[in-house]
Amino acid sequence: MKVTKKQLYKRQTTLDEVGEIGQQKMLQTHVAIIGCGGLGSAAAVYLAASGIGHIHLVDYDVVDPSNLHRQIFYTINDVNNPKVDVLANHIASISPFVEVATTNKAVSKENIVTIIGAADYVLDCTDSLPIKYLINDVCVLQNVPLIYGSLYKFDGYVSSFNVKISESERSANLRDAFPTISKEAIPNCSQIGTLNTIVGIIGLMQANEVLKMVTGTGKALVNKLLIYNSLENSQYKMKLKNTVSREKVQLIFEEENYLDLNCEIQDESLLISAKTLRQKLSFGEASQKLHIISVIENSNVKHPFQVHQKIPLSKFKMIELNFDKNNEYVIVCNKGISSYIATQKIKAVHPHLNVLSLKNGITNY
Repeated sequence: MKVTKKQLYKRQTTLDEVGEIGQQKMLQTHVAIIGCGGLGSAAAVYLAASGIGHIHLVDYDVVDPSNLHRQIFYTINDVNNPKVDVLANHIASISPFVEVATTNKAVSKENIVTIIGAADYVLDCTDSLPIKYLINDVCVLQNVPLIYGSLYKFDGYVSSFNVKISESERSANLRDAFPTISKEAIPNCSQIGTLNTIVGIIGLMQANEVLKMVTGTGKALVNKLLIYNSLENSQYKMKLKNTVSREKVQLIFEEENYLDLNCEIQDESLLISAKTLRQKLSFGEASQKLHIISVIENSNVKHPFQVHQKIPLSKFKMIELNFDKNNEYVIVCNKGISSYIATQKIKAVHPHLNVLSLKNGITNY
């Protein structure tokens, strides 16, 4: 069945605040969505259905079964397929007047400028702290508005950063809210979990920010960071001021590498494979000196073997740990990232201790 633009967007153009002029503005707008997980997939579909004419989907990952509870535009049949391709096909099926471009690569300092390209707005829908700062800094340097979204368990955060106030002034950006990248390990939703509804709420709030700014309707979250708690339905707006200059951001960009530990090449000498660990656990009395520590945030996660200690990485404090130099230690987590961080911390203080991280985590054990 063929549909016309008039039919597809009738309920929007009926609004006096949108009308045919507002709808035409949407069709002429370019949006880059970086991260096509829970936030990005929801925002992308709603923006496409609203008639945002040009959408660039950016994500390096494939659909995983664990994604499906909160990334509801993917199905079981999409597992192992690139998220950008699945999402682009879905958009084509609901909004044929939208042009969709895809980039199936991880965002880095080397390609971020090209990825942002001619975007009028950028949506940060990632779950990587260093990458969030990279996106923010490049948007500041390229004078592109950034619609920020992030999650922590039942809380969501939304803001419209770097929005043009006047010819010489831009609104606050991420570094005005949080000046530096935290050196502490901050777990993402795959590590600590999240309720699927908060993911959809925040993704739609990001899409809503774009629609408001394109049509000039309502008040965007400019110089404000909205903090929404889904359990209490409470909202708090943190006021922001633009105090970090573009020149300072330029200096930071030149010095910072924005490396994400999820993409870090791990030192094989600090790793133990699942096969080797299984062998060690089968050695009977010899395995009694093997001490396994889990650093998974959710203490209720079921482990495939006996765990001697459970210490969430966010509460991992070296001064509170006592190690026996005669024991062998294996640190485990879901995917082998948090455990590798913990192993590095231990080795830094106890370089001669026999401690290893389970490669690829218990998910692949």
